[in-house]
Amino acid sequence: MRKVKRRRVRITKGEKMLYFLGATSLALTLIVQIFCGANAGSLNLQVEKLKSDINDQTKKNESLTMKVNELTSFDKVKDIVNDMGLAYNNDNIVVINQ
Repeated sequence: MRKVKRRRVRITKGEKMLYFLGATSLALTLIVQIFCGANAGSLNLQVEKLKSDINDQTKKNESLTMKVNELTSFDKVKDIVNDMGLAYNNDNIVVINQ
């Protein structure tokens, strides 16, 4: 039997550099994905908080609008006018249509 000589496989400097760059770029890609994911999650929380604040403010606005409508209703104004001793004069009312 003949002895088979095994060749030693040598890695060149260029291949070493390629492997190093590949591993580095893989690690950097994973790090960037983690930070971008965390940032997106933070932004989503801020958006949800702002939506909640908008809903709360909308409810407050509706409540205040209802109070204004109640206080400016004809019956309420008529009661206040009567309490002040004034008379209701229909001839002084002018209706403006837009």
